[in-house]
Amino acid sequence: MTDRKLALEAWEGLFRAQHELLTAMSADFENTPITQAEYDVLLTVTRGPNMTARLRDVTTHMLISQPSVSRLVDRMVSRGLITKTGDPEDGRGSVLTATDAGAHAFREVATVHSHSIIGHMSALDDDELRTLRRLTQKLRDH
Repeated sequence: MTDRKLALEAWEGLFRAQHELLTAMSADFENTPITQAEYDVLLTVTRGPNMTARLRDVTTHMLISQPSVSRLVDRMVSRGLITKTGDPEDGRGSVLTATDAGAHAFREVATVHSHSIIGHMSALDDDELRTLRRLTQKLRDH
C-alpha cells in the first residue's frame, strides 16, 4: 500500500517543480514570432510526415481543451503559420500542415527553447534523467 503522506509530498514536489520550470522557461517565448501554445501545436505538426498532423493528434498532445485548440489553430491559420484542410480518411476531421513561415518560426524558437530545457535539466545527471523519464512515463501509463 502506498504511503499517503509520501505520495502527497511527491506529487507536490513534482507539481511545484513543473510549475517553476514552466514559469522560468516562459521567458523563452518573449519577443518571438510564436507563442508557447503555438509552439506546442507546431511541435506536433512539424514532427509528422511532411510536417503534417491530424487535428485530433494535436488536440491529444495539448494541455488545453479541444475548443481552445480549435480557436488557437484557426488563429494560426489566419497568421499563415499552418494550413488546415479536410482529413481524407475522416470526413469529420482536419489535417494541419506547417507552412514555410510556421516551420521557420518553430525552428527559431526551438533552438533557444531546447538550450533552455537542457540548461534546466542539467541539474540532474544522465542516470537521474533516465529515472525521471521512466517514472514520469509510468505515471502517464497508469
